[in-house]
Amino acid sequence: MARKRRFKGGEIPTSSMADIAFLLLIFFLVTTTIDMDKGLGMVLPAEGEELEINKKNILNCLINSTGNVLLGGEAVEVRNLARTVRQKLVENDKLIISVKAHSASNYMDYVKVIDQLKQANATRISIAESG
Repeated sequence: MARKRRFKGGEIPTSSMADIAFLLLIFFLVTTTIDMDKGLGMVLPAEGEELEINKKNILNCLINSTGNVLLGGEAVEVRNLARTVRQKLVENDKLIISVKAHSASNYMDYVKVIDQLKQANATRISIAESG
């Protein structure tokens, strides 16, 4: 008499599941690129290095809390800042732009001002402490 064979339900082999998960993890770690923030590229002086600068060679650039800019005591729109600074640099090639932002000013306004100064080829930028 032939015995009926009972069909056992199919099983998924789980012994290699950890190996597959590990390989996928390694694959995605190796192939994923991480974007690094570049920030503002500036050359900072060495600590303790102080120079006496003539007042006529300093141009104050003040950013208030609403994002308005004063350049040498005159109001200037941010989009016109590069042109104005370029003219001032032609008049005085030893000019140092001292940037001072109000403590409540927006960081993006500060970055826009620095970008405009870079477009004007201003290489001497001083970052003043906000009070």
